[in-house]
Amino acid sequence: MTTLRWMVRNLSTLLLSFVLAVTVWAAAVVTSDPNEDRATQPVPLEITGLAPDLLLTNRVPTQAVLTIKAPRSIWDELNNDPSSVRAWIDLSGLAAGEHEVTVRTEVNLSPFRLLKVEPGEVQVVLDKLTSEVFPVEILVSGEPPLGYRKGQPQITPAEVTVSGPESAVKRVSKVTASLDISGASQSVSALVPVRAIDENNVPVTDVNLNPKDVTVLQPISILGGYKNVAVKVLSTGQLAEGYRLTNISVAPPTITVYSANPQLVNELPGFIETMPVDLSGLSDDTEFNTELNLPDGITLVSEPGVLVQIGVAAIEGSLTLTLPVEVLGLQPTLAATISPPSVDVIITGPLPILDNLTAASFRAVVDLTGLAEGKYQIEPSLDLIPEEVQIQAVLPETVEVTIAPAPTPTPTSAATRIPAAAPASPAVTLTPTKKP
Repeated sequence: MTTLRWMVRNLSTLLLSFVLAVTVWAAAVVTSDPNEDRATQPVPLEITGLAPDLLLTNRVPTQAVLTIKAPRSIWDELNNDPSSVRAWIDLSGLAAGEHEVTVRTEVNLSPFRLLKVEPGEVQVVLDKLTSEVFPVEILVSGEPPLGYRKGQPQITPAEVTVSGPESAVKRVSKVTASLDISGASQSVSALVPVRAIDENNVPVTDVNLNPKDVTVLQPISILGGYKNVAVKVLSTGQLAEGYRLTNISVAPPTITVYSANPQLVNELPGFIETMPVDLSGLSDDTEFNTELNLPDGITLVSEPGVLVQIGVAAIEGSLTLTLPVEVLGLQPTLAATISPPSVDVIITGPLPILDNLTAASFRAVVDLTGLAEGKYQIEPSLDLIPEEVQIQAVLPETVEVTIAPAPTPTPTSAATRIPAAAPASPAVTLTPTKKP
């Protein structure tokens, strides 16, 4: 009883002591773990509650940022685990139309105080999800060549399902597919995309098409009395000596012929020859405009002539020449000895060019500019090479050059120069390699 009376008399003192203790504790906690106002990292903005028969037709923000007041330790946990912060908009119960929806948030840590959400509200536009089936209308452009006709195109599948927002599906007037058959002389089968078009022939892009592509078969057949045949080039004469035929082509490679008597057309072989093309003496690529050798009663549907292109190239051969090695750039006070004094050069090119080449057509040199006395292994270089030929090999690839002081003339004898032994006559080996 005495203790109770004491407590009643000192209740105010006890409460004051408790408040002071809590204040001191809070001050200590705040001092060691102060509160901070910060913005979170952007968090994904989720969309929930959307009815299955509705579509969200406008763009909404994909992220949200929360400004929070929390102790530093809480911020450390938020930074280490961003998934503890969540933001979403709830579309439950919303009908088609425009709506302002509040952004909701959740933080799985405490203590904290939410100061701001950016964005705080989101405008959404909802529309009913609908679908409609449309037949595919094929748009065929271009025409087959003269003498051919096109039939009725076939489309697989013949219908396409258009789905999307009700307002967009209602704008669709038709579904089309386009096919170009310009110049086609046989049936065309192609996989082509389909498009949704409004009444002004403007594509409607905010709908889905299933399937997105259809197969179109456009039949094309030849008319009676017409026939498509190949062109065969008939040639006479021989090319210039030393040249070969590389190619014969004709444009167009096939032609369409016609006869009022279909039996004449049916009896034709699969080709028609040109008038003879004379190749006599040709030494270069040439083109000829020539006519066709048409049987009686047969006429051409197109132009009466064709273009024949003849490819001509020289027959390749090889030639071996022995060339003396000349010295360039040697100082006047020095003399050079070359071993071996000549090299063999293998040359390839057109036979008509090789027939006129000799050792005088080339020069093999070693450049000794700046070199002092001593022995060197140097690769000879060739110049004066005709453009039409190629150097295949130089044998040997290097020569030994010995540089020594030039001999001093004796005063008792006239300064004479003893000519070096003339090199052996160049050995010429002509080995043509004719190709059929």
